[in-house]
Amino acid sequence: MSPEQWESLCDGCGKCCLHKLQDEEDDGTLGAIHNTSVACRLLDLGSCQCSDYANRWDFVPDCVQLYPGAIGRMGWLPPTCAYRLVHSGKDLEWWHPLVSGNADSVHEAGMSVRGRAISERKAGPLEHHLVDWPDL
Repeated sequence: MSPEQWESLCDGCGKCCLHKLQDEEDDGTLGAIHNTSVACRLLDLGSCQCSDYANRWDFVPDCVQLYPGAIGRMGWLPPTCAYRLVHSGKDLEWWHPLVSGNADSVHEAGMSVRGRAISERKAGPLEHHLVDWPDL
């Protein structure tokens, strides 16, 4: 798969741009991951796209690069994530823009963070924004 084809798998949901909290167990190991509705400051909450994708590491040094060899280790990716689905040999969802032919179908299906997320610039403590959305 070419880099362009790989990038085209992104459905534009914005879920991977939401902050997560992870428990630390008594023995120092990492535990459960808790989802929040707080989005990275670069996420455009209307389009659910990064507002400066090409330069994102200049502003968010810990932004995660999704690449084929790492998807299996990224258990925090939502079950609807196209990268995760392809990695598992599953079909893309009907609302994925590559299937529907419509870039807005992810939003129309209610599968993006549009209308559900808040920018980290306005959120305050992450603990105040824990969510248990079924699509995360």
